[in-house]
Amino acid sequence: MRLHIGLLLKIAAAIVLGIILGLFLTESWVRFFVTINMLFSSFLSYFIPFLILGLVTSGIAKLGDKAGRLLLVTGILAWLFTIVSGFYSYGVCELAYPILLRDTTGFDLMTLDNTALQPYFTVSITPLTDVLSALLTAFLFGTGIAATKSRLLLDMACDFESVIHFIIKRVIIPLLPLYIFGIFLKITFEGQITPILQVFLKLILLIFIMSLVMLILQYALAGIVVRRNPFKLLYTMLPAYVTALGTQSSAVTIPVTLEQTLKNKVQPDVARFVIPLCATIHLSGSMIKIVACTLAILLITDTTCTNAEIFAFILMLSFTMIAAPGVPGGAIMAAIGLLESMLGFGENEVGLMIALYITMDSFGTACNVTGDGAIAVIVEWLGGDLPSAGEQNPYPLPR
Repeated sequence: MRLHIGLLLKIAAAIVLGIILGLFLTESWVRFFVTINMLFSSFLSYFIPFLILGLVTSGIAKLGDKAGRLLLVTGILAWLFTIVSGFYSYGVCELAYPILLRDTTGFDLMTLDNTALQPYFTVSITPLTDVLSALLTAFLFGTGIAATKSRLLLDMACDFESVIHFIIKRVIIPLLPLYIFGIFLKITFEGQITPILQVFLKLILLIFIMSLVMLILQYALAGIVVRRNPFKLLYTMLPAYVTALGTQSSAVTIPVTLEQTLKNKVQPDVARFVIPLCATIHLSGSMIKIVACTLAILLITDTTCTNAEIFAFILMLSFTMIAAPGVPGGAIMAAIGLLESMLGFGENEVGLMIALYITMDSFGTACNVTGDGAIAVIVEWLGGDLPSAGEQNPYPLPR
């Protein structure tokens, strides 16, 4: 909890300091921080394929090793909720953005022709593989490990995942505030901060509303299948929603989510199995945020992407984030590679995505964990093989 709240405060402070100092610092200082951002961005591009390999391979391998009807039903429902949220966010934004963001389009985040804001030097770090190759490799090895039930390979995948967790926690996350500070320093110095702040405020309100509507839709479905009042089901889960708003952590909120799910009369065995699992694989709120922020940045920079490209991005993102909630900020970290490779995002666009995502992290997390209760209700109705007494909660909680 302290990590999430501390990161949010640091990001907020970085944004404020970047805006203030961008009004006063000289070009030489701005170029210094642009150089630091270039180095961090190069390292991030190099690291992203490893992140995907480490998280997705172990995530699929661990899930497959526990395969059963209950797991299959839960996994499919969580994925469907996640991907539907992505397309729902896309549809709402397509309707709302032409009106909501009509006064914030047409400015250039790259300003490549401004030599005063180029880094003092550049360092090119070539990734060992591209993002899509890393994703395909992770799926192949993850499903292969699950199918062969190789304990040695599973242990290796889990150890590799632990290394990735360590790098994210000890290297990437601590440097994010400095990176975002540099982004906002540069944007302010170039005189483009006003439309960015307008986008921030409008997106916060829109994403909050979209998250609430998605929860109502999820519980409406749950209420229909079990013939119960969906608003009573959702009202029971409010303590989990409020807890997630404060902690910004699916893992920390698990005890509250589980307790409220039991109050919705879900069988204890089902609830104890579904809730910890969904804390790892269900990302409705995260999908809403990432898609909404992505479309906003595409619009304000006048970047054209076809519907097919956006649909492909949402589909790939739904698979890529399968293990992302296990890491603070992991969802947006896992999405960076796809944003760069599929939608052509550059350093500044990525920096804004990270800032937007973390600033609104509470809403996404609250939507994720509250929706877990709806999945548990539906899973119980669908039925399935309950895990044995020794496997009622076989999944390690996200760290």
